[in-house]
Amino acid sequence: MAELVEYERDGSIVTLRLNRPEKLNAFNDDMVIALGEQLRRFDVDPAANVAVLCGNGRAFCTGADVQQRQLRPREELERLGGPQAHGAKVGDLFIDFVNWKPVIACVHGYVLGLAMGLMLDSDLIVAEEGTQMQITEVSRGLGGARYWAVMQFRGASALGTELALTGRMFDAEEAFRHGLVNRLAPVGGGLDAAYELAREVDRNPPLSVRASVRTRRWYLKRLTEEADMQQAPLRLYLTEDFQEAARARSERREPRPFQGR
Repeated sequence: MAELVEYERDGSIVTLRLNRPEKLNAFNDDMVIALGEQLRRFDVDPAANVAVLCGNGRAFCTGADVQQRQLRPREELERLGGPQAHGAKVGDLFIDFVNWKPVIACVHGYVLGLAMGLMLDSDLIVAEEGTQMQITEVSRGLGGARYWAVMQFRGASALGTELALTGRMFDAEEAFRHGLVNRLAPVGGGLDAAYELAREVDRNPPLSVRASVRTRRWYLKRLTEEADMQQAPLRLYLTEDFQEAARARSERREPRPFQGR
């Protein structure tokens, strides 16, 4: 599974590349597990201090692989408690580390669905101009509560509420204006900007940096767990609306009118 996420270290800076470009880096279970393994590898690599997380091909990531994760049989969704397999939950990727090293997300092309969560959970974000972003869970019937919470955490409360209710597409420029991303880079210049930011971080004593990362992620974990707990009893992944939205996406058609059940 390692080839699904490439690992490369140059000095003390690691590059993690999502490597499923033929699927626009959409996440299946194996890819989530592979990213988790590479993040842990980075965490214990004694020569590594900062990681840049990016995607090969035309997009950072277009979210979940609908065919595998959102079209699971109802019995499997009930057994798993949702579309994500045990040990393959993207929301768990940045918790329970040993050394708490910073990760910079470098995004381009598209950042959709769970890729939004991956980006927002990262410690710093560099986005190329024109990058298209969307909380696709809103229109798929899964709800945007977790994204709403993380956007409040990042200080974009009004925008976060709007996006969690409308599910509309927005771009990197709008995200930058509202403080969701740290650096805006020209098209094709995302990695250069991300490496520059990584070097700025890396000039500091590493233990000092990691103390801040650990504190940030503890508060983020507490907030997202509260949001997940609020939404969990609704079991939105078992609703007729979710099933219709997932099928419509897979069949490349407009969904039929939602019934609220």
